[in-house]
Amino acid sequence: MTAVGLPAPVDRVLDNGDEVKLGDVTLVARRTPGHTRGCTTWTCRIADAGKTYDVVVIGSPNVNPGYRLANNMDYPEIADDFAKTFAILKSLPCDVFLGAHGDYYGMTSKFERLGGATNPFVDPEGYRAYVELKEKAFGVRLPSKHQSKLV
Repeated sequence: MTAVGLPAPVDRVLDNGDEVKLGDVTLVARRTPGHTRGCTTWTCRIADAGKTYDVVVIGSPNVNPGYRLANNMDYPEIADDFAKTFAILKSLPCDVFLGAHGDYYGMTSKFERLGGATNPFVDPEGYRAYVELKEKAFGVRLPSKHQSKLV
């Protein structure tokens, strides 16, 4: 156990595309920087009731208040990283949308609807809408003179 505020030992540093196995589930690390340089989105495939689902556990595509997307001396490549992240997120197949925080994907309301005819966590439309919403918020925050330089 590590004391609060002290660094934890690192077993291994993951690169984009590296896999972590937990039982019979293989998680794939997807580097999605912007929110932080090391932000990671995880993907996996899960079988349930004879069907296989693509699962995305989104890291964070949020541009928090106070983030400088242009002329950021601490993170000069932040805008480029966010733009690359949105391209990656839009390319991922997603049936089950999860996230680093439950409010990203409506965890509480989906949990309350469990047990019905369909599984509310199977939500590819919700995933696409969330990514689109966050990409638009990024575009609004990015000074227009910088938008043409992005990928």
